[in-house]
Amino acid sequence: MQIHVVKSGETVMSIADFYGVERQALINSNALTAPYKIIKGQALIVPTTGNEYFVQPGDNLYELGLTYGVRGNQIATYSGISPYATLHVGQKLNLPPRKKRNVESIGYLQPTSNPIRPALEEAARTEGKFLTYLAHFSFDAKRDGTLTEPPIGNIPQIAKDNRNIYMMVVSNLEGGNFSTSLTTDILQSQAVQDNLINNIIATCNKYGFRDVNIDFEDIAATDRVAYINFLSKLKSRLPQGIILSATLVPKTSSNQKGRYYEAHDYAGIGKVVDFVVIMTYDWGWQGGPPMAVSPIDQVRRVINYAKTVINPAKIMMGQNLYGFDWKVPFKQGTMAKALSAEGATNLAIQMTNEIFFDTKARAPYFRYTESNGQKHEVWFEDARSIQAKFNLIKEENIRGISYWKLGLPFIQNWELLQANFNIVKRG
Repeated sequence: MQIHVVKSGETVMSIADFYGVERQALINSNALTAPYKIIKGQALIVPTTGNEYFVQPGDNLYELGLTYGVRGNQIATYSGISPYATLHVGQKLNLPPRKKRNVESIGYLQPTSNPIRPALEEAARTEGKFLTYLAHFSFDAKRDGTLTEPPIGNIPQIAKDNRNIYMMVVSNLEGGNFSTSLTTDILQSQAVQDNLINNIIATCNKYGFRDVNIDFEDIAATDRVAYINFLSKLKSRLPQGIILSATLVPKTSSNQKGRYYEAHDYAGIGKVVDFVVIMTYDWGWQGGPPMAVSPIDQVRRVINYAKTVINPAKIMMGQNLYGFDWKVPFKQGTMAKALSAEGATNLAIQMTNEIFFDTKARAPYFRYTESNGQKHEVWFEDARSIQAKFNLIKEENIRGISYWKLGLPFIQNWELLQANFNIVKRG
C-alpha cells in the first residue's frame, strides 16, 4: 500500500493501471463516488501488494523507513542506491520485508440525539473493528456527585462484538461547557467525591465499562493538587479489572501558563493513571483564524515534552477526524464550519481544481470562492497528514492514538491504520 499524490491529467483508471491494481479497489480505498473525478494535489491510497514503492513529493528515506517499519538505509540497499541519494518523484524503490508494531487505539463516540442515530451506531460498529477502546462521551458529573448519562442505545453490545474495552468518559460539562466552579465543588468536598466515585463504579457495573476516562477541563490552577488527589482516590477504589485514564490539554512545558494548562500536571497525573489521552488538535479551531487543526510540528512538541515526565507507554496521541471551512478574510467572532475529511475532499473537487499541502504542518488545504464572491479556506486531514502522525507514533514509541470523533467518514485513516500497525484487542 502506498500514497499517491494526483498530478494534472491523471484519472482513476490511469493511476490504477500504473500501479497494477483493480480500479474498484482504488475507488473503495478512497471512498470515491461516481463519476470518480479527482483533482491535482489530492492524496489517494493505492492498495498495492508488492514490495515496490514509487517516490512521491516530499519523500525521504528516513520517513519511508518509519512508514514501512524498516531502516532507511535498508531501503537504499534493496533499491541499489546510496543512503544519501536524492529521491526523485516517480523513482521506483524496492522495500525490504517489513514489521508492524502493536498499538492501542481509542475512538470517542458522542451521541447528540436520543435515541442514538442509526448512522452513528453503524459507524461505531464499522470503525470499532479498528479500535482497542470504544469511549462513550460523556457521563457528566453533577455538583452532588451524581451523573447525567448520555444516550446508551446498542453501544455496549457493539463494543462487546468488536472486542473493544468499553470506556466510560466522565466530564465536568455543565450546560454544554466545561465548568471550573463545578470541578472546584467536587474537588473540595470529600463527601461529593465519595458519592461520585460510588456512582462511577455503579455505572461501570451496570454497563460493563472496563476503563474510566476522566475528562475534566478548565480546572482552576488552585485545584491542581486536589485533582491529582481525586484521581488517586478513584484509582484506589476502582474494582480489579477496571483501569483509569485521564484526558490532558496539549502542553509543551511544566510551567506553561494559561487558563486551561496550569491544573493539568502531566507528571503528577501520569504517575497515577494507567494512561493519558493528550488532545493534540485544535490549533486551528472553529473560532480562530484558518490553519491546520493538528500541525505535525506542534503535535511533536507536545509529545516530546510529555515523554520527559510520562512513560511513553502511557501516552495516547489525540487525532482529529474533522477539518474546518473558514470564511476569509477571518473576522473575530465568526465560526468555521466543521466537516469530515471525505466531506472536505468532495468539496475541493466540487469548488476548485487543486489541493495544496503545507510541508511544515504536514496538512492539506485549499481555497475556493462562492458564486456571491465570498472566499473560503479549508484545512483538513488526508492520507499524507495521517501517515505523518503514524510515523510520529513509531518514532516516539508511544502507546497509540485516540480519535475525536467517530461518525466522521475518513476511510483512508482506517486503511492506513491497519497497514501501519497491529491493533491490540483486549475485549
